Amino acid sequence: MSDNHIPEHNSPIKTPKQLIIVVLLAFIVPVLIIVMLAQIATSGKPAAADSAAAEEAVAKRLKPVGEVVVDPNAPPPPAADAPVVAAATPAAAPAAAAPAGDAAGKGKSVYDTSCAACHTAGVAGAPKTGDKAAWAPRLKAGNAALVTTAIKGKGAMPPKGGNMSLSDDDIKAAVEYLVSRAK
Repeated sequence: MSDNHIPEHNSPIKTPKQLIIVVLLAFIVPVLIIVMLAQIATSGKPAAADSAAAEEAVAKRLKPVGEVVVDPNAPPPPAADAPVVAAATPAAAPAAAAPAGDAAGKGKSVYDTSCAACHTAGVAGAPKTGDKAAWAPRLKAGNAALVTTAIKGKGAMPPKGGNMSLSDDDIKAAVEYLVSRAK
């Protein structure tokens, strides 16, 4: 039996402390190698000038295709809605139908800028200016109810006709103007 000698297993790791060190190095060394390779791959970052050039290129790509330039010395173009308003509402021509005073002028001005777009053509069910049949049921509710409806909005009409910069007095003047056209 002495001929069957099995050589003893020898390992370079003799203590648990050596085992822990080998295991830790087995994880840390590959991670360090990967980090160093990443540093080498990204070391060619653009300089500050290149960064500014890149931002300038992005801004150039995002720039609008055209620009609107208004010549301050040019006369204003004629209003496109004015002929349509006069043609659509023959009752709008006589000044006697509108209430007298500055309130009538303010009401007409507010109407022309904020209300005429829908009330001239009857857009989205808006009663047409001067259409007595369409305004009759609304007039029965009274001016106060019409002013409240115009301020708060109703149906497709947004509050204040979509012009939130108007005061409640402006809305009241425009309603009075519209009512005067419907009587």
